[in-house]
Amino acid sequence: MGVAQTSPATKMLAGLIGSFIIETPDMKVIEIAFTGTPVTDMNRARAFYEGVLEFKPTMESAGGMWVEYDIGPGTFAIGCYGDVWKPSSEGTCIAFEVENFDTEISQLKSKGVKFAMDVTDTPVCRFAIICDPDGNKLMVHKRKD
Repeated sequence: MGVAQTSPATKMLAGLIGSFIIETPDMKVIEIAFTGTPVTDMNRARAFYEGVLEFKPTMESAGGMWVEYDIGPGTFAIGCYGDVWKPSSEGTCIAFEVENFDTEISQLKSKGVKFAMDVTDTPVCRFAIICDPDGNKLMVHKRKD
């Protein structure tokens, strides 16, 4: 490993704190292993994801505080880890591709699911954003043919 190219300001800062800036190899991501969403109440979250969205759990660990759902080739997980990992309505949003968009949206509305953004049409897709009981945003998505 060699020394990375740095700006004059970074060199000055490194000199002030006595640190060295070391070049590291680029991260080589080969796939998305899973997507996880934090929740505060596992029973309430499971009632939503399994009862309302009808996801089927495929793995449970950490004494029931981590549950995975295999969806197509991917895995979506919910985890309840207190202050270490908190839900946020301002965080990352996962998009769930659905087979029949209009049917799914109607069913979600009939079940009283909160919508953060109603149905939106774009040149390439249709989507809406819903909220889980913790306020995490989830996208219901359908690509256009």
